[in-house]
Amino acid sequence: MNLILATDNQDKIREFDELTRDTDFILIGMRSAGFSGTIVEDGSTYEANALIKARAVHRQLGGWVIADDSGLSIDVLDGAPGIHSARFAGEAATYPDKIAQLHAWLKNFPCDRWHASFICAIAIIDPTGQEQTVRGECQGLISETARGDNGFGYDPIFYVPEYQKTMAELDPALKNQISHRARALSLASHVLPHHQHDATENA
Repeated sequence: MNLILATDNQDKIREFDELTRDTDFILIGMRSAGFSGTIVEDGSTYEANALIKARAVHRQLGGWVIADDSGLSIDVLDGAPGIHSARFAGEAATYPDKIAQLHAWLKNFPCDRWHASFICAIAIIDPTGQEQTVRGECQGLISETARGDNGFGYDPIFYVPEYQKTMAELDPALKNQISHRARALSLASHVLPHHQHDATENA
């Protein structure tokens, strides 16, 4: 059964493909599925943005559609960059640019206070148009330096104390058990029919 992922982010498509590999679904990116047009993510919450993307794709293509909106929330920055994580440093900013900006903001706070959360909201729309959202979170700290070559985005500075590594240093199989996206997808899998989500069921 096809599951259309409402995103243009190739890193997300690859990660969702890994996370759904042991399910009955065949993951298809929205462009490969035939979606045309642009989507403006102007919601005020992660859930709202995920629904905006899922609804846009579902209106055009129907079927089972899934979308996520995720971000990095840093406690001493009052939750910033939050839902603006992808664009807070400008549309053209690279992730190294964004990380540098975050470190500039954090330098006035002791590094042991750099508590952070990765947050992921997933929206699912079924063929009848029924909607549901779920949320997964992963707690950690911001690292003073970027470390690791796995993952993408803010993974190199998101330190997971339990494993004494950043997300980008973790084995991908372990990351796919503990990440915010894995946890959200584990909850989402209970909404999807005929799931076999062994990889994240216990996350």
